[in-house]
Amino acid sequence: PSASGADDSVSESVGEESRRLTREQLCTIVATASINFSSMICYSILGPFFPSEAEKKGASNTIVGLIFGCFALFNFLASLILGNYLSQIGAKFMFVAGMFVSGCVTILFGMLDKVPSGPMFISFCFLVRAMDAISFAAAITASFSILANAFPTNIATVLGSLEIFTGLGLVLGPPLGGFLYQSFGYEVPFITLGCIVLALVLVNVCILPKYDSAPRKESFRKLILLPKVIILCLTIFSLSACLGFLDPTMSLFILKKFKLSAGYVGLVFLGLALSYSLSSPLLGLLSDKLPYIRKWLLIFGGLMTAVCFFMLGPAPVLHIESQLWMFVLVLVLVGFSLGMSAIPVFPEILQCAYENGFEEGLSLLGLVSGLFNAMWSLGAFVGPILGGFLNEELGFEWAAAIQGGWPLFSGLATGIFYIIEATRKSSSLQNPPGDNEERTRLMGNET
Repeated sequence: PSASGADDSVSESVGEESRRLTREQLCTIVATASINFSSMICYSILGPFFPSEAEKKGASNTIVGLIFGCFALFNFLASLILGNYLSQIGAKFMFVAGMFVSGCVTILFGMLDKVPSGPMFISFCFLVRAMDAISFAAAITASFSILANAFPTNIATVLGSLEIFTGLGLVLGPPLGGFLYQSFGYEVPFITLGCIVLALVLVNVCILPKYDSAPRKESFRKLILLPKVIILCLTIFSLSACLGFLDPTMSLFILKKFKLSAGYVGLVFLGLALSYSLSSPLLGLLSDKLPYIRKWLLIFGGLMTAVCFFMLGPAPVLHIESQLWMFVLVLVLVGFSLGMSAIPVFPEILQCAYENGFEEGLSLLGLVSGLFNAMWSLGAFVGPILGGFLNEELGFEWAAAIQGGWPLFSGLATGIFYIIEATRKSSSLQNPPGDNEERTRLMGNET
């Protein structure tokens, strides 16, 4: 009877622990969903009206492009640095502090119309945008690490599910920003969203569990020099560069080619955002339940993205007349193919790190999340600049086809790498090191 009672008490304590962990995981999902949604809606709100406002203040189109581009550049640098020091700073503190600064900077951006036109306005735009990029990098890097710590066995499923909120923010940002701007003026969109972000900071301070661990220094150089990690970084960069290419070019092409109004252009963008958001949870689930399928998702996702960008114009060499229904269909396929490649990358880098002797913990998670965000930001910086240049020199059709070279190269490189890796594994299984040593010893005895 006493043994039975002990078993009952143990099972009850296990049940309590299970419920406690489940509650923590739920709070973690709510907190990270809030940063995904709020950061994307603040990022995308600028599109409908900021370029015209900046032009009134004396900023040329090139300067406006650089203001957008500096966000990605500072995000790249901040992600590398902050990811390296996550365990020392603390994941929860970095998450909350990044979100707090982002909310304040968003409100500050709404005050820029009070700044005198010319160089002073442009300088303040760059300064505020850089601060926003650093705070965004801090919050996102910490959120990736917290998620991987809370869901070690199904991180891809959780990341894929949370991409719904990322897509929702990107979809709602432009129309909400345009409505608030038209109704209330320049300041109100930024002040409204900034106050919402600050309110979410208070919520996250209360609900976000503390996943900090003892500081431990992992080698960033060792991680980035792993061949498989280099290939996966190329995948991240290529996907982000392709998405970044569409920002300054696609709306102009739609307006010119299909003669649509500005309102309908936003609806065309929905094809990509919705297909990516809705397919990501399923792709994440597949990636976790069937880990061996990740390499096929990476390979075929890259190749499919390349084909889609070749067909987006379509490329003039195909001699196919562009039609609206075909353009939207290709965008839907682009969203799906981007999800195929993007979702498995994070767990693949983690698995590669574990296989090469990295210790499990917050320090490694900080490195991986910082590296992921940095490579994404680098692509977001290069994509619009190169895409804008190609679009101006060659036209959208050829520019899109050339831009598809990034995922084509990454898809082929990934395929070649996995073939070489499989060949090495099969040869090592056929000729184990122990057998070779035994054979050498026997031959020595015979002589």
